[in-house]
Amino acid sequence: MELLHGGNIYDEDLKEKCGGQKLLDFSANINPLGMPDSVRLAVLHALKDAVHYPDPLCRKLKSALSAEYGLKEEHFICGNGGADLIYRLVYALRPKRALLTAPSFAEYEEALKQTDTQCVFYQMQENLEVEQEILKYMDASPDVMFLCNPNNPTGLLIHPKLLVRILEKAAHQKTVLVLDECFLDFTGQEERSLISYIRETPYLFILKSFTKMYAMPGIRLGYGISGNRTLLDRMEAAGQCWGVSVLASEAGIAALKEKEYRKRAVRLVREERAWLKKELEAAGCSVWDGQADYLFFRVPEVYDLYERLVPYGILIRRCGNYRGLDGTCYRTAVKDHAANRTLVEAIKKVL
Repeated sequence: MELLHGGNIYDEDLKEKCGGQKLLDFSANINPLGMPDSVRLAVLHALKDAVHYPDPLCRKLKSALSAEYGLKEEHFICGNGGADLIYRLVYALRPKRALLTAPSFAEYEEALKQTDTQCVFYQMQENLEVEQEILKYMDASPDVMFLCNPNNPTGLLIHPKLLVRILEKAAHQKTVLVLDECFLDFTGQEERSLISYIRETPYLFILKSFTKMYAMPGIRLGYGISGNRTLLDRMEAAGQCWGVSVLASEAGIAALKEKEYRKRAVRLVREERAWLKKELEAAGCSVWDGQADYLFFRVPEVYDLYERLVPYGILIRRCGNYRGLDGTCYRTAVKDHAANRTLVEAIKKVL
């Protein structure tokens, strides 16, 4: 099975190529501050309740989300990570035609393959930004369209006015707009979220995740927000009954209280992202001005940067398997300064 994502730290062949040294994984974008102590403790305390089945309706977690966003609990759905909700949504809608951007997160297309949905791709230009032209692609009235803001792998944000125009057109032609905001927390620009439109249209579904900001990808917890209760009910029925464990639910409730931790993470990522971008450019890389906890870059005529870095125990994300990109494209997480310096020094050596 071909792995479409980063974080492949379990490959024994890879460990051997690294000489058995501890891997420094820049291929997965996780908060460099690590998991908050409160989340770790919440999981430990919840172990005593793991002898019971979890609440299939996630009522306690939805209550915490309701308080966080000032929305009714009925606007939320929780799942086993964001990817789980992508598949549930596709199974619930079973769309005939979908509009996707390219490049973007591969799991949208993978989910749509399961329902034999016809996928139409808006191929971004060389700047890899979503531009006005996407509105013309919407003229085909797809049943669903997926947008990632900021985009994966580029970290680029969609202009707010264009995003609102996309939503208005989607609502007018009854296209469900799935807006993936899983990395928006790291931008420090959460005012760009379309959550304020949730009550206005049933054709908006916003995807969120605890994975990246709270450094808990192994716990698996994501959530969706929508004003379309019928859609959410169909999504609930499209997966297993107990999609969120007792431990994951308590971890999420604890994470939502970590306001200062989030602010520190945004500051750290902003500072380190700027430094890393400058150093990568000095090493000869073309770097996009991403706003998330990762940077997308291209190294002209270098198709094996990943392989060159493996002997140093460093993993970056190869982006050649994204639609519209080639093997000279890469993505790296933004970590703490010591780790970022190690990455830059290794890249300068191998280039």
